[in-house]
Amino acid sequence: MADPNPSPLTQNQGTSKRTFLQELVALATTFGLAGTAQAALPGDPGFQPARRPGMPGKRFGMLVDMRKCIGCQACTVSCSVENQPPIGQFRTTVLQYEVEQPGGSAPAMVSLPRLCNHCDEPPCVPVCPVQATFQRTDGIVLVDNERCVGCGYCVQACPYDARFINHETQTADKCTFCEHRLEVGLLPACVESCVGGARVIGDLNDPHSAINQRMAEHQDELKVLKPEMNTAPRVFYIGLPEAFVHGIDGQASVRLVAEH
Repeated sequence: MADPNPSPLTQNQGTSKRTFLQELVALATTFGLAGTAQAALPGDPGFQPARRPGMPGKRFGMLVDMRKCIGCQACTVSCSVENQPPIGQFRTTVLQYEVEQPGGSAPAMVSLPRLCNHCDEPPCVPVCPVQATFQRTDGIVLVDNERCVGCGYCVQACPYDARFINHETQTADKCTFCEHRLEVGLLPACVESCVGGARVIGDLNDPHSAINQRMAEHQDELKVLKPEMNTAPRVFYIGLPEAFVHGIDGQASVRLVAEH
């Protein structure tokens, strides 16, 4: 029979495993890693663990043609249906920006698709103290939810605001390029549902892939977000206004860009 008046000790024993792990990681980071040898270790900025196996010989990237994006949010909805994040949290979004025009003319509305950039130098990977965030040989960056302790370091490290702590699992969450679909020959949900054909995904190692052919046609128009961060993002944009290249932050639905 359960004790109707449990002691404080008994109550303390109910502390979640996640809380214990978070405290353990914090202690290890504070006292253990800081005092070890000079070699880069998990949590150090210079640490990049070996990539885990992916689809052999491939390096996936995505091209977003903003001239074809109509801001319909079909990609956002299909991603949510496919990957089931909590209500109100999204792995990909299409943010609406209102840009003031010179001469007092009507503001222009810009629809900007946002997602994880699956960088070649992902800053989210080295900051993870338990190596829950990792990159595969095909470039896809994933989260091992069995290892993740929800510390949020990777969320803060991402310069693209592409990560969040899942309200239900209390672990890091983000776009995965729908790797489970790619592995069986299907397109990611967002690409498949895009009514304007604004999103193209493919193998950057294949010179004959659709993405490489499209990028070759528009080589002078290609841009990435925040190139100064030196993350080598693998989400490319056509038609991205220069005003958005260096100054995109947050996940607001409508943003006024008045200084450009």
